[in-house]
Amino acid sequence: MSHESVLAWLADHAPDLPLITVEQSTATVAEAAAALGVEPGRIAKTIAFRVGDRAMLVVARGDARLDNQKTKAAFGGRPRMLDPAETLALTGHAVGGVCPFGLATPMDVWCDRSLEAFDEVYPAAGSLNTSVRVAPDRLAELVAKGWVDICRLPEEPGPEALRPA
Repeated sequence: MSHESVLAWLADHAPDLPLITVEQSTATVAEAAAALGVEPGRIAKTIAFRVGDRAMLVVARGDARLDNQKTKAAFGGRPRMLDPAETLALTGHAVGGVCPFGLATPMDVWCDRSLEAFDEVYPAAGSLNTSVRVAPDRLAELVAKGWVDICRLPEEPGPEALRPA
């Protein structure tokens, strides 16, 4: 049902976005990057988590990591990743195909500023082998409540790197 809900959502809200279907799995950032022939950062991964009672999604570049301190500052609490069953129940999408389109339940969706490094990114499209190509600003316009800066890029040191030895 997940892929069908995404197709219906795209038909209603963004029929111009190209749906990309590949033979290989796009369930992980590495698999998606290889299948689509792009660098991992261009994969727009959707992270499902909860802060307190609020479940939400953040779409970030594929090689970025959620930063607990930034997330706590932005949303007022420490993020807790949703487990696969809760992710499926709330989004309608199984892990590996989670995306911000065609959600089963209304949820806040945020775009992380890490996406702004690219002219086009590739979020999943509700299955383990489909994606769409979209400009980050258009993605935010279509699905996001706004932009946040809660991720850390691979070259940025994490809090553990700031501690004295």
